[in-house]
Amino acid sequence: MTVLPGLIDAHVHTSGRADLEELARWGVTTGLDMGSWPREFVDEMREQEGVARIRSATIPAVGRGGHHARMPGFPAEGVVTSPGEARAFVERRVADGADFVKIVTEAAPPEGMDQPTVNALVQAAHDHGLLVVAHSVTTGAFRVAVEARVDISTHAPLDAVLDDDTIAGMREIGMVSVPTLTMMEGTAKLFAGLGFRYEHARDTVTRLRDAGVDVLAGTDANSAPGAPFAPKHGESMHHELELLVAAGLTPTEALRGATELPARVFGLTGLADDRVEVEGDPTVDITATRAIVGVWIAGVRVR
Repeated sequence: MTVLPGLIDAHVHTSGRADLEELARWGVTTGLDMGSWPREFVDEMREQEGVARIRSATIPAVGRGGHHARMPGFPAEGVVTSPGEARAFVERRVADGADFVKIVTEAAPPEGMDQPTVNALVQAAHDHGLLVVAHSVTTGAFRVAVEARVDISTHAPLDAVLDDDTIAGMREIGMVSVPTLTMMEGTAKLFAGLGFRYEHARDTVTRLRDAGVDVLAGTDANSAPGAPFAPKHGESMHHELELLVAAGLTPTEALRGATELPARVFGLTGLADDRVEVEGDPTVDITATRAIVGVWIAGVRVR
């Protein structure tokens, strides 16, 4: 048997208590929610007992015509079109109790936000002491995020392997990566005709790890209508760990990316009594994380 800290999924989307139950069932005791609304729903999910706890970005900032803005039910207040609107957006997230700010750096105008707008969002968030997470699925989006001095990138590029200059820029500003290889794998299969290749994301993770960039485990688990792919809450975390190891991380590095590192990067507290007991030794065989014997949240056994 091996006892681990409770696992932390550094990229999920929450649609209800059932998602939090599934996270806990699979040993994920904390989920970092990268986009949920309205405020009342997020507050309700934060107060659930006996299931995984969440921290949330609430509403992400997106461009006017990008994919996210067209998703069913996306709130209009999440659309940011100029630097002048950026501070007001962040002020609303502060009022909503957001734990961090999420922005989509994917497209240029008119679909997405221009560089000055992304810069203004990051500066406003930092002025409030909030971390900024950038959605980036292409190499161009990573360059936008680096120039804006974003704290955390989520996803990995599918159009090409990340170049030396961009990786050096990430190291220089201390940017952390949450590559969501599970989501990249599924998305690449769906959009292979557009030239998207999972190998680009995988090889980028190898290069980030070799360059000393911290890599966190996150899955983009979701059940949202309009999402290109829907990893399952909880179960997908174990696949993510396996993909990280296949990309060159050691099992111990992958486990740190699902426990110690996200707790430190996101300033998570109150997790000391969260733990997972598994059969076998996942520092030798990462697939042992699936052999769950017990899960405890805040010292209370939930499985």
